[in-house]
Amino acid sequence: MEATKQAQTTRSSQPTDAMLGKVVAGRYRLEARLGEGGMGIVYRARHVLIDRVVALKLIRPDLRGETHLRAWMLREARAANRVDHAHIIDIHDIGETEDGELYLVMELIVGVALSAEVAKGPMPISRGVDILEQMCAALARAHDLGVVHRDLKSDNILLTVRGGRKDFVKILDFGLAALARDPRLAPKGAVFGTPEYMSPEQARGEDAGPQSDLYALGILFFEMLTGQLPFKSSDRDTLLEMQRSQPAPRPRSIKPDVTPAAEAIALRLLEKDPRKRYQDAHHLQEELKALQRSLPSQQWDVQSEAAAPAMPPPPPPAQSDGVLEWANRASLFARMVSRVYPAGNAPPEVLQALEQTWVLAARASRLEGEVASQNRKIEALERRGRALRAEIGRKVEELAHEESRVLRDASAAHEEASRLREQTSAAERVADAARQQAEVAERQASGHVRTYYERVGAAMATMELRREQLRELEAKASQRESAARDLRKQIEDLRGQLGRYAEALEEDLASGRERVAARVREGLGFEKSYSDVTTLLMNHLKGKAECRDLFQELMSTQHSPHAQAQTSTQVSRGP
Repeated sequence: MEATKQAQTTRSSQPTDAMLGKVVAGRYRLEARLGEGGMGIVYRARHVLIDRVVALKLIRPDLRGETHLRAWMLREARAANRVDHAHIIDIHDIGETEDGELYLVMELIVGVALSAEVAKGPMPISRGVDILEQMCAALARAHDLGVVHRDLKSDNILLTVRGGRKDFVKILDFGLAALARDPRLAPKGAVFGTPEYMSPEQARGEDAGPQSDLYALGILFFEMLTGQLPFKSSDRDTLLEMQRSQPAPRPRSIKPDVTPAAEAIALRLLEKDPRKRYQDAHHLQEELKALQRSLPSQQWDVQSEAAAPAMPPPPPPAQSDGVLEWANRASLFARMVSRVYPAGNAPPEVLQALEQTWVLAARASRLEGEVASQNRKIEALERRGRALRAEIGRKVEELAHEESRVLRDASAAHEEASRLREQTSAAERVADAARQQAEVAERQASGHVRTYYERVGAAMATMELRREQLRELEAKASQRESAARDLRKQIEDLRGQLGRYAEALEEDLASGRERVAARVREGLGFEKSYSDVTTLLMNHLKGKAECRDLFQELMSTQHSPHAQAQTSTQVSRGP
C-alpha cells in the first residue's frame, strides 16, 4: 500500500526520520517520508542534478536480508518500465546504494487512491466504467508484453488529474509481476496477493495469469458499482474459500439501479472458471466501450464537477542554490575579510579558508558542467528508450487486439461447427431410419415405397448440406487459427526485440548513472568542504561591525535554516 500513500501530504506529527536529508545513490536527496507498506518505505525525493521531484522507495530496513523481496522490487521496476503505458506509473531509476539498499524511483503522483473513493459509497455507473476502461487499457498492454500484475486492488489504483482530465488512472506496484515464473521466488503452492481481490486460481496456490488480473478487475468493478466487496470475511482462510467456490452476488441485489449490462460484465469477470471470463483484456475493453456508448454522458459530466477530489499541494521548490552562488559568496567573504583586515594581516586559517572557497567554487563549477553533460546523455537515452518502448508497445497492442478478434472468430466457428456436427449426426440418423423404412416397404411391396424414398432423399440432402456447412466452418476456424498464429509470431518477435533493446538500454543507463553518481559523490565532498570553510569564516566574521551590512547580505542569500547556518548548497542542479 506504500505506493498509494505517496499521494498524501506528509503529516507534521510524523517522527523525524534519520534518512531525511540523505542523498541516495549520489543522486536523490530525501525530503519527506510519504508512507510505508509491506515491502518498502516511500519518500519524496529530489534529483540533485535536474531538480526532478520523485517518489523513492527503499526496501524496509528489517527486510534487507530477504533476497526474494529485493528480487520483487527489481521485477516491479523492470516489468512496469517495459510496458510504458500512460496508465501505469513511470519508473525512472532502480539500483542499489553503496550500503546494499535497493531503491526504486518513480514519478511522484498527486492524487487519491481508488480505495478512498469507494469508501464513500457506490459510484455513478459512468464513472465506474470510465475508471475500469482505463485500467483495462493498461492491463491489455501489460498482458500483451507478458506482464501480469498479480496484486490489483483499490489501494494500487490512483486517481489523479492529467491535462484537465479528472479520474486519470495510474496503476501502481507491479511488485508481484510474473513472480511464479521463478521457482526460487515463488515456491509451488505459495499463495501471494490480497485475499479480497484474489482469483480462485490464486487462492488455490496456482500460477496467476492474465485471467487472474481480469478477476481482480471484476472485484474492483463490483466495488465501484455497489460500494462494497463481493466477498467479505475477517478470516483469511474463509475468504480464500469464498473466492474459490462461492458465486458472486448480483450487484443489483445490493444496488438495484445498476444496469443489466454493467452487472453482466461484473459477473462474467467474477466467473470461477477462468475460461468463462472474457478471453482477454482486449475483449473486455470492447465490451466496456460499447457500454460507455450506451450510457448518458451528461450525468457523469455534471456530477464529476461536484465530486472532483481535492488535490494536495505540489511539493515545494528546491531550497538550495546552485554552485554559481558559491563564487558570489566567496566574493562577499573576500570583501568582509578586506574590511576587517585592511592591512592584509588576517589570521592564516582565515586566509586559507578564503582561498579554499574560491578553489572549491571553481572545482564544483567544472564538476557541475561535467555531470550536467553526462546527465543530458542519460536523459537522451531515457527519451529514446521511452519512444521505442511506446512504439513497440503500440504495435504489439494493435496486433494483439487483432489476434483477440481472430481467436474469438475461430472460437465462434468451432462452437457453430460443434452445433452443426450434432445436426449432421441427427440428419444421418433420420436418413438411416428413412432408408430402413423404404427397404421394409419395398420387401412388402407397399404402395408407400416412393414416399419413403423421397424421405430418404430429403434426409440425405439435409445431411449433405450440414456437412458442407461444417466443412466451411472448419475451414474458417482453421484459417482464423492460422492467422492468429501468424499474429502471435509477429507479437513474439516484437517482444523479443523489446527485451533485447531494454536489456542493452538498462546496461547503458546503469553505466552512465554510475559515472554520474561517482562524480556527484565527489561533488558532495566539495559541498562538505565548502560548508566547513564557510562555517569557519562565518564564525570568525560574525559580530564584526566593519562588515555587518555584508554579513546581512550574505544571510539574505540563504533559503533554508540549514543553509543559513552553514551556507552549504547542493553541488549542482543542471539545466
